[in-house]
Amino acid sequence: MDLGSFTSGLLTGLREGVEAALIVSIILAYLARTGNRRYFGRIWLGTGAAVLLSLLAGLALYLTVGGLEAPYEQIFEGLAMLLAASVVTWMLFWMRRQAASVAGELQAALARALSEGTVLGLVILAFTAVIREGLETALFLVGLASSAEGGATGVLAGAVVGLLIAALLGAGFYHGARLINLRRFFRWTGIGLIFIAAGLLSRAVHEFIEIGWITVGTGPAFDVSAVLPHTAIEGAPGGIALIAGQFLRALFGYSSQPELATFLVWAGYVVVVLVLFLRPVAPPAPQVATSPDTSAAA
Repeated sequence: MDLGSFTSGLLTGLREGVEAALIVSIILAYLARTGNRRYFGRIWLGTGAAVLLSLLAGLALYLTVGGLEAPYEQIFEGLAMLLAASVVTWMLFWMRRQAASVAGELQAALARALSEGTVLGLVILAFTAVIREGLETALFLVGLASSAEGGATGVLAGAVVGLLIAALLGAGFYHGARLINLRRFFRWTGIGLIFIAAGLLSRAVHEFIEIGWITVGTGPAFDVSAVLPHTAIEGAPGGIALIAGQFLRALFGYSSQPELATFLVWAGYVVVVLVLFLRPVAPPAPQVATSPDTSAAA
């Protein structure tokens, strides 16, 4: 099993799984504090439906990729990796903006569902909270599996392990664990995913170069295969150097012989997105409570 593919899958499953686990744990904790444990079954029903739909979507995408022939396979893989990088970028900045207020917004939505007395309210709330994370995970894993030279087994195994760890962390969230700094966790895993998304983007550019969609900057930017090859190359070192190169390629899209266009896209994405992602987040504007107008009654 390729270690790099396993690690990239693990990081993806952990990151996305923790986000979904956090959302579900907030809902469950709110229900428990308000004496509404009887609704737990509905929460798990909505969560299970979202997970099942995400699995089916990911399976359909992966089987579609596997059934295509060149050059359509390269086209689909390139577009899938491009879309995955776009979705992950959007998700990172959405979480960056919403991290401070996500708990309050969920609790407010949950309170509305309870007050309206809708039977399906809690199911829909849990489903919509998890489905976004699940579909993003499926899309991202398909992109990783398509670009993994060692096959999808390592990516899938890593994702399963990451999701299991996320489930354990979710249980810790529910039971009131205070040892995990969520803001710091999302910050560092977000940085890691920026580099992974940059790798997906560069691999998409490489696929488009192979089929002739991109004809500018197709020459090599540099060649460090004599030091750190990303694949078995005649005359290049093997052993630890080759394992390290394969690990970096699977995880971050590293290439020891990148095309100029591929390298510029990767570097440009990393620089721009890192600068934007690491900017200080403005605190959310305080909500002013409105008091009832009593002048009319006076």
